[in-house]
Amino acid sequence: MKSHDASTPPSGSTIVNVNGLFKSYGAQQVLRNVDIQIRRGEVVVVIGPSGSGKSTFLRCCNGLETAEQGSIRICGADLLQDGKPLAEDALNALRKHVGMVFQSFNLFPHLSVLDNVAIGPRKIVGLPRDEAEKIALALLEKVGLAHKAAAMPASLSGGQKQRVAIARALAMQPEVMLFDEPTSALDPELVGEVLQVMQQLAAEGMTMIVVTHEMSFAREVADVLVVMEEGRIVESGPAAAIFEQPQHARTRILLQKLSS
Repeated sequence: MKSHDASTPPSGSTIVNVNGLFKSYGAQQVLRNVDIQIRRGEVVVVIGPSGSGKSTFLRCCNGLETAEQGSIRICGADLLQDGKPLAEDALNALRKHVGMVFQSFNLFPHLSVLDNVAIGPRKIVGLPRDEAEKIALALLEKVGLAHKAAAMPASLSGGQKQRVAIARALAMQPEVMLFDEPTSALDPELVGEVLQVMQQLAAEGMTMIVVTHEMSFAREVADVLVVMEEGRIVESGPAAAIFEQPQHARTRILLQKLSS
């Protein structure tokens, strides 16, 4: 597997541009003036204490949450412009380009592994069953689970379920992949198999935004590290530089806590 050189960030064009993002739940402000620009091929890792707004930020980037203020341009589409979200049909079209993997696997329990991966290309893209299944089988091979194609989700380990979830997201051929703490629900011995798949995607040049507490993964794979606290970005920049010499006291405390 080609290793991802996080010390030399990719030089692609901007594919995600977030400006002035504010989001509240009632009186609780969860995002406060969030700005971030991500270039094609970059791996951006977002860290922060619980409740810092990391997952909400990620969910805003594919329209699962709508911020009250700011703008999000992703994959050439204005997902949010001054608090106005995309119409539902345009949002569904955009989600073909923005894949997301959650903490929970969200597999369809009544469908086989193969059908779970093939359902997007079949139902959303409209591919014939044989073509969709060919794509699904190739992706299961990619994540090391071709031998489980006929299995039902209930028979899989947590790590296997998460790898199927990654394959399902990849089946839509996204330009950007969002990962919301994809290993947090896994037993420790299963974390590595999921991170290995993510490392492979990074090495292949996939643009990724990853919310995680896995600092070894962040050190090895991230081009950019974003540190959030109380809905704000307190520090962001080249991951290697922040790990080596964080500029903000809160970053130093957080890195020490997450690395212990």
